[in-house]
Amino acid sequence: MSEVIETVEVDVPVRAAYDQWTQFEDFPEFMEGVIAVVQQGDTRLAWTIDIAGRRREFDAEVTEQIPDERIAWRTVDGVTHAGVVTFHRIDDGRSRVTLQVHTVPEGAVEQLGDKLGLVTSRIKADLRRFKDFIERRRTPTGAWRGEVRPPRP
Repeated sequence: MSEVIETVEVDVPVRAAYDQWTQFEDFPEFMEGVIAVVQQGDTRLAWTIDIAGRRREFDAEVTEQIPDERIAWRTVDGVTHAGVVTFHRIDDGRSRVTLQVHTVPEGAVEQLGDKLGLVTSRIKADLRRFKDFIERRRTPTGAWRGEVRPPRP
């Protein structure tokens, strides 16, 4: 299993950063290798990605979502992937976004890419592109302010 944690500071209020991140279908605008994300309800997402020239599709579910604080997810089929993105207010006009991702690279190509740090590099670059995307727009393309709470044991 591979774990990556990366952080970026963005020059927008935490609400704007959070609201933009809830617009999953816009991920191809700033995430390399993401071809499409189709939202199939409040918590279900269908992803199409390209990894090293291989097209892959999988479904993921949002397992926790607290406005202006965090969004957590995990895959339900296809690839093994889970993560959480957290949002922290620095001041009225700036926020910190931290992305933590757990993946299980499949096959020799993905395992080699992971060992070479390509997953970390891609996530770091995706966060930089997110920063550019939201700072250039200044306002999010949309927002979903609902909550998703994990089930209690």
